[in-house]
Order: sequence, then C-alpha cells, then structure tokens
Amino acid sequence: MKMKKVAIVGASGYSGEILVQLLLNHPQAELVAVTSRQYAGQTLAQVFPKFASHPKSRTLLFSEPSVEMLAQQAEVVFLALPHGVAAEYAVPLLQAGRAVIDLSADFRLKSAAIYREFYGHEHPAPDLLKQSVYGLPEIYREEIKKSRLIASPGCYPTSILLPIIPLLRAGLIRPTGIIADSLSGVSGAGRKAEVDYLFCECNESVRPYGVPKHRHLSEIEEQLSLAAGTAVTIQFTPHLIPVNRGILTTLYLEPAAKLEPEAMAQCYAKAYEHEPFVRLLQGKALPDTKNVVGTNVCEIAWRLDPRTGRLIVMSAEDNIVKGASGQAVQSLNLLCGWPETAGLV
Repeated sequence: MKMKKVAIVGASGYSGEILVQLLLNHPQAELVAVTSRQYAGQTLAQVFPKFASHPKSRTLLFSEPSVEMLAQQAEVVFLALPHGVAAEYAVPLLQAGRAVIDLSADFRLKSAAIYREFYGHEHPAPDLLKQSVYGLPEIYREEIKKSRLIASPGCYPTSILLPIIPLLRAGLIRPTGIIADSLSGVSGAGRKAEVDYLFCECNESVRPYGVPKHRHLSEIEEQLSLAAGTAVTIQFTPHLIPVNRGILTTLYLEPAAKLEPEAMAQCYAKAYEHEPFVRLLQGKALPDTKNVVGTNVCEIAWRLDPRTGRLIVMSAEDNIVKGASGQAVQSLNLLCGWPETAGLV
C-alpha cells in the first residue's frame, strides 16, 4: 500500500504531541515535517524524550513553519494551531494542491457570521467554508473521503454529537430543551501557561467555565440543526476537572413520544454497531474516562428515567485522541483509502 508523506504544523502542543505519536507508528504515513517556532532546530527526541526509542526521533528536526517547505515535502498537512492562525496556512497549502486536516475551529462552521459571533473576529477565509467537510467520520465518512479540507471537530462537540445525531435523525427525541453537561481534563485548555490552569489552581477543584456561551456551541448547534432539519438551540455547561485527559458528558433529552428501550437500542445499533471507535455499553455499564483515555474510542450509554420521562445519554472519550488527534488520523485514513483503524488500534 502506497505511503503518504504527512506534516504537522504546531506539533509541540498536546494535540500535536499525540499526532506525532500516532503518525510515527502509522503503517502507511511517513512523518516528514514537524513545525514549532519555539523548538525550531531541536529533534523530536529532545522535545519529546518519550519518543526517543523511535529511530526517526533523532533525525527529524522541528522547523519554523513555512508553507513552501510544507508544500514541497508533504502531501497531507495537519494544522494543530489556534483558530484564526490555521487559515493562514490552509489557504496557500490548498492552492498548492495539498490536503489539509485542520484541528482548529477555522473551518468547522458554514457561516462566517456565526464564526464572527463566537470567535470575535472576521473569518480569515470565508470562501473556503463551503468547501470544508466536518471531520466526524461516523457521520460524514463518504464526504471525508472526497475532501481536500477536513475540519476536525472539537472535543466537546464529539462527545455531544455522536450520542445525539442518531436520535434526532430517527425522530426519537425533540430538538428542543436539550441540556448538555460536560466535564473535561485540563489538557483540553492546551499547553499554555495561564493561572487558571496551574496545578495549584486546578488540583482538588471542579469548576464550570464558558457559561452560558462556550465557543463550541456554534458547531454543536449547527450540526444538530442539520441532523434535526430545524434550528436547534441547546443549554451547554462545560466544567474543568482535575485530571489530565478525558471528557464525560451527560445529556438530558426529551423523547418525541413514548420511548421504548428497544427503540433506543435499535437506533444506536443501526448507527454504530459496526463502528470501530464507538462502544455501545450494555447492561449496567456506564461510560468511564479510565476506559477510553489513550484510545480513539467514544463510549455511549443511556437510561430512560420513568419519574421525569427524560432520556439520559452519557458519553466518555479522550479529549486529545477521539476529541482531537486520533479523530484527525481517522479522517486521514479515510482520505487516503487506508483501513480506518490504521495506526489507531
């Protein structure tokens, strides 16, 4: 099977580090370039000693990000950059004929106006929004295979969209009154030195943030609206918890009519029974971050509450694997025609 040369822009962050790990060990991808202004000139082994046993870690150097260099060396480029910055590289790389998998929020939305509302500045490349494909493989597999610009979803949206979209498409729940509570590890904030994320501030502490309008709401509501065929507005409250990795989400949903457990089971089985990275829990089992950290798996379980009549759906994932880098590699596999699980199991 033909190898593909791949590069990572912004490889020194948490998502970039996981991308390095996955691509170094990928059977079909050859990692040819990693960029970081901070670490330019240093080897992978110097920056990430845990990769030192890999032969390539001692020869592959971090470099300054250069579109010309990336376009010359790589066929597919991952952008692990902040929103607003990623588009600066995506535009010329696409013009050079390269495929781009963007882990930022720059191309997740179809509306430049909504992007401006949630991200506080004009979209840097609005003409590309129609071209991008939302990189949730379980939902947009066929579109990803044909795309040159894949917008990898956020970590919170992945934990919310995978459980809800099949239910909306099947008409089993109402598109109104949806409540999502999510708890995320500190790595979700990225590798940066800010007071709120210092050990002494996070340890032994649980707190909400981004209330009532977290940025991820924009893509969550857009994708749910597409699934429902009508505008969807949800209540979403994220929380920071003192663990390194993992997201646990609890969803409170209103059934569209009397809902039988068999209908729920059939709906999820139809959507995900054969999906390699969605684990539908049976019996008394409930999602647990310890079972998904370090994997590209999203666990899902549900309960009908006979007292309130509500449906409670829960999910767990690793925020920087299935919620970021692993999902991006899953899209790479689809784009290149490789087994979807390549490098991920």
